[in-house]
Amino acid sequence: MANITTLPDLSSILRVLLAMLVAGVLSLALTPVVKAFSVKIGAVDVPKDGRRMHDHPIPRLGGLAIFLGFLVSVLLFVPLTPDRQGMLLGVVIIVILGIFDDIYTLSAKLKFVVQIIAALIAVFMGNRIEVLSNPNIFSDNLYWELGALSIPITVIWIVAITNAVNLIDGLDGLACGVSTISSLSMLVIALLVSELDVALVMAALAGACMGFLPYNFTPAKIFMGDTGATFLGFIMAVMSVQGMFKMYNIISFVVPFLMLGLPIFDVCFAVIRRIAKGQSPMQPDRSHVHHKLIDLGLSQKQAVGSLYVISAILGLSAVVLTASGALKAIVVLIALALAAIICWNVFMGGKAAKTDHPETPEGEEKDHGDQ
Repeated sequence: MANITTLPDLSSILRVLLAMLVAGVLSLALTPVVKAFSVKIGAVDVPKDGRRMHDHPIPRLGGLAIFLGFLVSVLLFVPLTPDRQGMLLGVVIIVILGIFDDIYTLSAKLKFVVQIIAALIAVFMGNRIEVLSNPNIFSDNLYWELGALSIPITVIWIVAITNAVNLIDGLDGLACGVSTISSLSMLVIALLVSELDVALVMAALAGACMGFLPYNFTPAKIFMGDTGATFLGFIMAVMSVQGMFKMYNIISFVVPFLMLGLPIFDVCFAVIRRIAKGQSPMQPDRSHVHHKLIDLGLSQKQAVGSLYVISAILGLSAVVLTASGALKAIVVLIALALAAIICWNVFMGGKAAKTDHPETPEGEEKDHGDQ
Protein backbone atom coordinates (compact mmCIF):
# COMPACT_ATOMS: atom_id res chain seq x y z
CA MET A 1 0.00 0.00 0.00
CA ALA A 2 1.32 3.41 -0.96
CA ASN A 3 1.28 6.12 1.66
CA ILE A 4 1.96 9.84 1.51
CA THR A 5 5.33 10.47 3.14
CA THR A 6 7.76 13.37 3.19
CA LEU A 7 8.61 15.35 0.10
CA PRO A 8 10.97 13.58 -2.33
CA ASP A 9 14.69 14.16 -1.87
CA LEU A 10 16.79 16.25 -4.24
CA SER A 11 18.41 13.27 -5.96
CA SER A 12 15.00 11.81 -6.85
CA ILE A 13 13.82 15.14 -8.26
CA LEU A 14 17.00 15.53 -10.32
CA ARG A 15 16.60 12.00 -11.68
CA VAL A 16 13.01 12.73 -12.65
CA LEU A 17 14.01 15.99 -14.37
CA LEU A 18 16.84 14.24 -16.23
CA ALA A 19 14.47 11.51 -17.47
CA MET A 20 12.12 14.24 -18.69
CA LEU A 21 14.93 16.16 -20.40
CA VAL A 22 16.30 13.12 -22.23
CA ALA A 23 12.87 12.14 -23.54
CA GLY A 24 12.09 15.73 -24.55
CA VAL A 25 15.35 16.29 -26.44
CA LEU A 26 15.06 12.98 -28.28
CA SER A 27 11.43 13.59 -29.23
CA LEU A 28 12.23 17.10 -30.43
CA ALA A 29 15.18 15.88 -32.51
CA LEU A 30 13.40 12.84 -33.96
CA THR A 31 10.17 14.53 -35.03
CA PRO A 32 11.61 16.05 -38.27
CA VAL A 33 13.08 12.64 -39.14
CA VAL A 34 9.74 10.93 -38.51
CA LYS A 35 7.99 13.62 -40.55
CA ALA A 36 10.19 12.89 -43.58
CA PHE A 37 9.68 9.15 -43.06
CA SER A 38 5.89 9.61 -42.91
CA VAL A 39 5.86 11.41 -46.24
CA LYS A 40 8.10 8.76 -47.82
CA ILE A 41 5.88 5.82 -46.84
CA GLY A 42 2.61 7.66 -47.49
CA ALA A 43 1.42 8.06 -43.90
CA VAL A 44 -0.22 11.38 -44.71
CA ASP A 45 -3.62 12.67 -43.62
CA VAL A 46 -5.55 13.98 -46.63
CA PRO A 47 -8.72 15.94 -45.67
CA LYS A 48 -11.67 14.10 -47.19
CA ASP A 49 -14.70 14.65 -44.95
CA GLY A 50 -16.45 17.24 -42.82
CA ARG A 51 -14.93 16.05 -39.57
CA ARG A 52 -11.46 17.10 -40.67
CA MET A 53 -10.74 20.77 -40.34
CA HIS A 54 -7.31 21.03 -41.96
CA ASP A 55 -7.24 21.90 -45.65
CA HIS A 56 -4.02 20.28 -46.90
CA PRO A 57 -2.21 16.93 -46.49
CA ILE A 58 -0.21 16.58 -43.26
CA PRO A 59 2.08 13.71 -42.14
CA ARG A 60 0.50 11.73 -39.32
CA LEU A 61 3.12 9.37 -37.86
CA GLY A 62 4.46 11.80 -35.26
CA GLY A 63 3.60 9.50 -32.38
CA LEU A 64 6.60 7.41 -33.36
CA ALA A 65 8.92 10.23 -32.27
CA ILE A 66 7.10 10.52 -28.93
CA PHE A 67 7.36 6.76 -28.42
CA LEU A 68 11.08 6.59 -29.23
CA GLY A 69 11.94 9.47 -26.92
CA PHE A 70 9.89 7.86 -24.16
CA LEU A 71 11.36 4.39 -24.72
CA VAL A 72 15.01 5.49 -24.56
CA SER A 73 14.39 7.49 -21.38
CA VAL A 74 12.57 4.60 -19.68
CA LEU A 75 15.31 2.13 -20.61
CA LEU A 76 17.94 4.51 -19.17
CA PHE A 77 16.24 5.50 -15.93
CA VAL A 78 13.58 2.94 -14.93
CA PRO A 79 14.31 -0.54 -13.51
CA LEU A 80 12.74 -3.15 -15.80
CA THR A 81 10.68 -5.14 -13.33
CA PRO A 82 8.20 -7.70 -14.76
CA ASP A 83 5.31 -5.23 -14.65
CA ARG A 84 7.38 -2.61 -16.51
CA GLN A 85 8.34 -5.23 -19.08
CA GLY A 86 4.66 -6.05 -19.53
CA MET A 87 3.88 -2.37 -20.01
CA LEU A 88 6.60 -1.99 -22.64
CA LEU A 89 5.66 -5.18 -24.48
CA GLY A 90 2.03 -4.13 -24.57
CA VAL A 91 2.83 -0.62 -25.75
CA VAL A 92 5.11 -1.91 -28.53
CA ILE A 93 2.10 -3.85 -29.85
CA ILE A 94 -0.03 -0.70 -29.59
CA VAL A 95 2.56 1.37 -31.47
CA ILE A 96 2.95 -1.20 -34.24
CA LEU A 97 -0.84 -1.33 -34.58
CA GLY A 98 -0.91 2.47 -34.76
CA ILE A 99 1.75 2.59 -37.46
CA PHE A 100 -0.19 0.18 -39.66
CA ASP A 101 -3.40 2.10 -38.99
CA ASP A 102 -1.78 5.42 -39.91
CA ILE A 103 -0.62 3.90 -43.19
CA TYR A 104 -3.47 1.57 -44.19
CA THR A 105 -6.51 2.64 -42.07
CA LEU A 106 -7.42 -0.57 -40.26
CA SER A 107 -10.92 -1.53 -39.17
CA ALA A 108 -12.13 -0.51 -35.73
CA LYS A 109 -12.89 -4.11 -34.73
CA LEU A 110 -9.37 -5.29 -35.59
CA LYS A 111 -7.83 -2.45 -33.59
CA PHE A 112 -10.11 -3.22 -30.65
CA VAL A 113 -9.06 -6.89 -30.60
CA VAL A 114 -5.34 -6.05 -30.76
CA GLN A 115 -5.77 -3.48 -27.97
CA ILE A 116 -7.34 -6.16 -25.78
CA ILE A 117 -4.40 -8.49 -26.49
CA ALA A 118 -1.91 -5.75 -25.57
CA ALA A 119 -3.84 -5.02 -22.37
CA LEU A 120 -3.93 -8.72 -21.44
CA ILE A 121 -0.15 -8.95 -21.83
CA ALA A 122 0.31 -6.00 -19.48
CA VAL A 123 -2.21 -7.46 -17.01
CA PHE A 124 -0.70 -10.95 -16.88
CA MET A 125 2.76 -9.49 -16.32
CA GLY A 126 1.70 -7.72 -13.15
CA ASN A 127 -0.26 -4.60 -14.05
CA ARG A 128 -3.55 -5.38 -12.36
CA ILE A 129 -6.19 -3.58 -10.28
CA GLU A 130 -6.42 -6.08 -7.44
CA VAL A 131 -8.34 -3.90 -5.00
CA LEU A 132 -10.65 -0.94 -5.30
CA SER A 133 -11.40 1.52 -2.53
CA ASN A 134 -15.05 1.48 -1.54
CA PRO A 135 -16.68 4.75 -2.72
CA ASN A 136 -19.31 4.31 0.01
CA ILE A 137 -17.67 6.21 2.87
CA PHE A 138 -20.31 4.93 5.32
CA SER A 139 -19.41 1.28 4.73
CA ASP A 140 -17.26 -0.72 7.16
CA ASN A 141 -15.42 -2.27 4.19
CA LEU A 142 -12.71 0.19 3.18
CA TYR A 143 -11.90 -1.61 -0.05
CA TRP A 144 -13.01 -4.45 -2.30
CA GLU A 145 -10.76 -7.35 -3.24
CA LEU A 146 -11.54 -8.05 -6.88
CA GLY A 147 -10.14 -11.58 -7.15
CA ALA A 148 -10.78 -13.04 -10.61
CA LEU A 149 -12.58 -9.85 -11.63
CA SER A 150 -9.28 -7.97 -11.51
CA ILE A 151 -8.37 -9.21 -14.99
CA PRO A 152 -11.47 -8.04 -16.94
CA ILE A 153 -11.75 -4.81 -14.92
CA THR A 154 -8.12 -3.88 -15.61
CA VAL A 155 -8.42 -4.76 -19.31
CA ILE A 156 -11.56 -2.64 -19.61
CA TRP A 157 -9.82 0.28 -17.88
CA ILE A 158 -6.72 0.08 -20.12
CA VAL A 159 -8.64 -0.28 -23.38
CA ALA A 160 -11.12 2.45 -22.39
CA ILE A 161 -8.42 5.02 -21.54
CA THR A 162 -6.44 4.07 -24.65
CA ASN A 163 -9.44 4.95 -26.81
CA ALA A 164 -10.50 7.90 -24.67
CA VAL A 165 -7.25 9.74 -25.41
CA ASN A 166 -7.68 8.77 -29.05
CA LEU A 167 -11.14 10.35 -29.08
CA ILE A 168 -9.94 13.80 -28.06
CA ASP A 169 -7.23 13.81 -30.73
CA GLY A 170 -9.14 16.21 -32.93
CA LEU A 171 -7.38 19.60 -32.82
CA ASP A 172 -3.75 20.63 -33.16
CA GLY A 173 -1.92 20.00 -29.90
CA LEU A 174 -5.03 18.92 -28.00
CA ALA A 175 -4.42 15.26 -27.14
CA CYS A 176 -0.67 15.76 -26.75
CA GLY A 177 -1.11 18.81 -24.51
CA VAL A 178 -3.82 17.22 -22.38
CA SER A 179 -1.65 14.11 -22.02
CA THR A 180 1.26 16.30 -20.92
CA ILE A 181 -0.88 17.89 -18.21
CA SER A 182 -2.22 14.52 -17.05
CA SER A 183 1.29 13.02 -17.05
CA LEU A 184 2.66 15.89 -14.97
CA SER A 185 -0.22 15.52 -12.52
CA MET A 186 0.46 11.80 -12.20
CA LEU A 187 4.18 12.53 -11.82
CA VAL A 188 3.63 14.88 -8.88
CA ILE A 189 1.21 12.48 -7.21
CA ALA A 190 3.64 9.57 -7.67
CA LEU A 191 6.35 11.59 -5.92
CA LEU A 192 3.95 12.45 -3.09
CA VAL A 193 3.16 8.77 -2.49
CA SER A 194 6.80 7.68 -2.90
CA GLU A 195 6.30 5.83 -6.19
CA LEU A 196 9.59 6.94 -7.78
CA ASP A 197 9.50 4.46 -10.67
CA VAL A 198 6.00 5.61 -11.63
CA ALA A 199 7.22 9.22 -11.45
CA LEU A 200 10.15 8.41 -13.75
CA VAL A 201 7.89 6.78 -16.34
CA MET A 202 5.53 9.75 -16.27
CA ALA A 203 8.47 12.16 -16.52
CA ALA A 204 9.62 10.34 -19.64
CA LEU A 205 6.10 10.51 -21.08
CA ALA A 206 5.63 14.21 -20.27
CA GLY A 207 9.06 15.06 -21.66
CA ALA A 208 8.43 13.17 -24.91
CA CYS A 209 5.11 14.98 -25.33
CA MET A 210 6.68 18.39 -24.70
CA GLY A 211 9.37 17.66 -27.27
CA PHE A 212 6.71 16.94 -29.88
CA LEU A 213 4.35 19.82 -29.08
CA PRO A 214 6.32 22.57 -30.92
CA TYR A 215 5.61 20.69 -34.18
CA ASN A 216 1.99 19.97 -33.23
CA PHE A 217 0.69 23.38 -32.16
CA THR A 218 -1.53 25.25 -34.61
CA PRO A 219 -0.77 25.22 -37.47
CA ALA A 220 0.47 21.65 -37.06
CA LYS A 221 3.42 20.49 -39.14
CA ILE A 222 2.79 16.86 -38.23
CA PHE A 223 0.05 14.84 -36.50
CA MET A 224 0.80 12.12 -33.97
CA GLY A 225 -1.83 9.81 -35.47
CA ASP A 226 -3.12 6.59 -33.95
CA THR A 227 0.50 5.73 -33.23
CA GLY A 228 0.74 8.56 -30.72
CA ALA A 229 -2.79 8.87 -29.35
CA THR A 230 -3.24 5.20 -28.46
CA PHE A 231 0.33 5.01 -27.14
CA LEU A 232 -0.30 7.90 -24.75
CA GLY A 233 -3.61 6.47 -23.56
CA PHE A 234 -2.14 3.00 -23.02
CA ILE A 235 0.81 4.25 -20.96
CA MET A 236 -1.31 6.50 -18.74
CA ALA A 237 -3.84 3.74 -18.18
CA VAL A 238 -1.21 1.18 -17.20
CA MET A 239 0.71 3.59 -14.98
CA SER A 240 -2.47 4.63 -13.16
CA VAL A 241 -2.94 0.94 -12.36
CA GLN A 242 0.62 0.72 -11.01
CA GLY A 243 0.27 3.90 -8.99
CA MET A 244 -3.08 5.21 -7.82
CA PHE A 245 -5.15 2.03 -7.82
CA LYS A 246 -2.68 0.36 -5.43
CA MET A 247 -3.76 2.63 -2.60
CA TYR A 248 -6.55 1.35 -0.39
CA ASN A 249 -8.07 4.68 0.57
CA ILE A 250 -10.78 6.69 -1.13
CA ILE A 251 -8.37 8.73 -3.27
CA SER A 252 -7.40 5.62 -5.22
CA PHE A 253 -10.93 5.58 -6.60
CA VAL A 254 -11.18 9.28 -7.43
CA VAL A 255 -7.69 10.42 -8.43
CA PRO A 256 -7.35 8.49 -11.73
CA PHE A 257 -10.70 9.85 -12.87
CA LEU A 258 -9.63 13.41 -12.07
CA MET A 259 -6.26 13.12 -13.80
CA LEU A 260 -7.86 11.66 -16.93
CA GLY A 261 -11.15 13.50 -16.52
CA LEU A 262 -11.38 15.16 -19.93
CA PRO A 263 -10.85 12.05 -22.10
CA ILE A 264 -13.02 9.95 -19.77
CA PHE A 265 -15.89 12.44 -20.02
CA ASP A 266 -15.56 12.65 -23.79
CA VAL A 267 -15.57 8.89 -24.35
CA CYS A 268 -18.56 8.39 -22.01
CA PHE A 269 -20.45 11.20 -23.72
CA ALA A 270 -19.62 9.79 -27.17
CA VAL A 271 -20.79 6.27 -26.30
CA ILE A 272 -24.05 7.47 -24.72
CA ARG A 273 -24.71 9.86 -27.60
CA ARG A 274 -24.19 7.22 -30.28
CA ILE A 275 -26.21 4.53 -28.51
CA ALA A 276 -29.07 7.01 -27.98
CA LYS A 277 -29.06 7.62 -31.73
CA GLY A 278 -29.14 3.89 -32.44
CA GLN A 279 -25.59 3.97 -33.77
CA SER A 280 -22.60 1.77 -33.04
CA PRO A 281 -20.39 3.19 -30.24
CA MET A 282 -17.55 3.03 -32.78
CA GLN A 283 -19.40 5.14 -35.35
CA PRO A 284 -17.41 8.34 -36.09
CA ASP A 285 -19.18 11.66 -35.65
CA ARG A 286 -18.51 15.36 -35.17
CA SER A 287 -19.94 15.94 -31.71
CA HIS A 288 -16.94 15.69 -29.41
CA VAL A 289 -16.18 18.33 -26.79
CA HIS A 290 -13.66 20.09 -29.02
CA HIS A 291 -16.15 20.13 -31.89
CA LYS A 292 -18.75 21.73 -29.63
CA LEU A 293 -16.33 24.50 -28.67
CA ILE A 294 -15.54 25.18 -32.32
CA ASP A 295 -19.27 25.28 -33.11
CA LEU A 296 -19.69 27.86 -30.33
CA GLY A 297 -17.42 30.13 -32.33
CA LEU A 298 -14.05 29.59 -30.66
CA SER A 299 -10.92 29.53 -32.77
CA GLN A 300 -8.76 26.41 -32.74
CA LYS A 301 -6.29 27.98 -30.31
CA GLN A 302 -9.06 29.14 -27.98
CA ALA A 303 -10.73 25.73 -27.94
CA VAL A 304 -7.47 23.95 -27.20
CA GLY A 305 -6.53 26.50 -24.54
CA SER A 306 -9.92 26.10 -22.85
CA LEU A 307 -9.50 22.34 -22.68
CA TYR A 308 -5.97 22.73 -21.35
CA VAL A 309 -7.36 24.85 -18.51
CA ILE A 310 -10.01 22.24 -17.71
CA SER A 311 -7.39 19.48 -17.66
CA ALA A 312 -5.10 21.56 -15.46
CA ILE A 313 -7.91 22.25 -12.98
CA LEU A 314 -8.74 18.56 -12.73
CA GLY A 315 -5.07 17.60 -12.46
CA LEU A 316 -4.35 20.13 -9.73
CA SER A 317 -7.44 18.98 -7.85
CA ALA A 318 -6.10 15.40 -8.00
CA VAL A 319 -2.77 16.56 -6.57
CA VAL A 320 -4.47 18.48 -3.76
CA LEU A 321 -6.74 15.51 -3.02
CA THR A 322 -3.71 13.27 -2.68
CA ALA A 323 -1.72 15.70 -0.54
CA SER A 324 -4.36 17.41 1.58
CA GLY A 325 -7.58 15.42 1.53
CA ALA A 326 -11.00 15.60 -0.06
CA LEU A 327 -12.27 18.84 1.52
CA LYS A 328 -9.37 20.98 0.33
CA ALA A 329 -9.53 19.34 -3.09
CA ILE A 330 -13.22 20.24 -3.42
CA VAL A 331 -12.48 23.84 -2.38
CA VAL A 332 -9.63 24.07 -4.90
CA LEU A 333 -11.76 22.55 -7.67
CA ILE A 334 -14.61 25.02 -7.04
CA ALA A 335 -12.26 28.00 -6.73
CA LEU A 336 -10.39 27.19 -9.92
CA ALA A 337 -13.61 26.51 -11.79
CA LEU A 338 -15.00 29.90 -10.72
CA ALA A 339 -11.74 31.58 -11.71
CA ALA A 340 -11.91 29.93 -15.12
CA ILE A 341 -15.51 31.12 -15.61
CA ILE A 342 -14.57 34.68 -14.62
CA CYS A 343 -11.60 34.68 -17.00
CA TRP A 344 -13.86 33.36 -19.76
CA ASN A 345 -16.28 36.24 -19.29
CA VAL A 346 -13.51 38.84 -19.02
CA PHE A 347 -11.51 37.77 -22.01
CA MET A 348 -14.32 36.49 -24.19
CA GLY A 349 -16.89 39.12 -23.25
CA GLY A 350 -19.33 36.34 -22.43
CA LYS A 351 -19.34 35.30 -26.07
CA ALA A 352 -17.16 32.97 -28.03
CA ALA A 353 -14.83 34.75 -30.40
CA LYS A 354 -15.21 34.14 -34.07
CA THR A 355 -12.61 32.13 -35.86
CA ASP A 356 -10.23 34.57 -37.47
CA HIS A 357 -8.76 32.34 -40.12
CA PRO A 358 -8.83 28.69 -41.16
CA GLU A 359 -6.04 27.33 -39.02
CA THR A 360 -4.82 23.82 -39.37
CA PRO A 361 -6.19 21.70 -36.54
CA GLU A 362 -5.40 18.09 -36.20
CA GLY A 363 -8.83 17.19 -37.51
CA GLU A 364 -9.89 13.64 -36.84
CA GLU A 365 -6.76 11.95 -38.03
CA LYS A 366 -8.18 9.39 -40.39
CA ASP A 367 -10.99 7.83 -38.39
CA HIS A 368 -8.85 7.11 -35.36
CA GLY A 369 -10.11 9.97 -33.23
CA ASP A 370 -13.71 8.82 -33.49
CA GLN A 371 -13.49 5.14 -32.77
